[in-house]
Amino acid sequence: MSEEDPQERKRGTGARFVYDTLRDEILNLVLQPGEPIDEISLADRLSMSRTPIREALVRLAGDGLVTLLPNRSTVVSQIDFPNLHHFFDALTLMYRVTTRLAAQFHDAADLAEIRARQDAFAKVVLAGDTNGMIQLNRDFHVAIAEAGRNPYYLQLFSRLLDEGRRILRLYYYPTFEPRLPHPYIQEHEAIIAAIAARDVDTCDRLAKEHADKIVSQIQEMMARDLRQEIPL
Repeated sequence: MSEEDPQERKRGTGARFVYDTLRDEILNLVLQPGEPIDEISLADRLSMSRTPIREALVRLAGDGLVTLLPNRSTVVSQIDFPNLHHFFDALTLMYRVTTRLAAQFHDAADLAEIRARQDAFAKVVLAGDTNGMIQLNRDFHVAIAEAGRNPYYLQLFSRLLDEGRRILRLYYYPTFEPRLPHPYIQEHEAIIAAIAARDVDTCDRLAKEHADKIVSQIQEMMARDLRQEIPL
């Protein structure tokens, strides 16, 4: 039997491969909000038929990452800036709920995974890697949501965190100092300690403070960006 061609393995992953590829490109802003997605050129680029392309686009539309238009064309979904306050409310609520549940229902394996993701997060923060920080912050909070044992909250929070990744990549340009202690790392460590102690009330308070700080930073960056666009 001849060795399987790598291109055949790629085709064999079908819609999942297309979905993962496009999702990463959308969340990393390789594909910008409002940018059209051409099925034919995408099929050529990924060496796929159009059937898995369409299946992946339907799934991405369900995630809110693409918009399927009536003329059968597809564009990357815009960020809904006029209703961003609703996004912030939902994000803050999910930070609180998932952290509270993690305090109640986590086990030793959950804590080990949360701490492993915190270690990875700390490394990129101290290295000044903004993109890595955005991705690994998301992974850290998803691990907390997983420890909470509610799949519905996990799904919603993951989607909100992914939308937050797009917003942060558009507006977030901090200058990190490679030093310890670092406030981002300290906030996560305090949350981990509260989860480990099964202190639900402290988890709720710390998660709200953490979310409020993130929301305030995004709002300040958006306001700064708007000020810079005002012609003199």
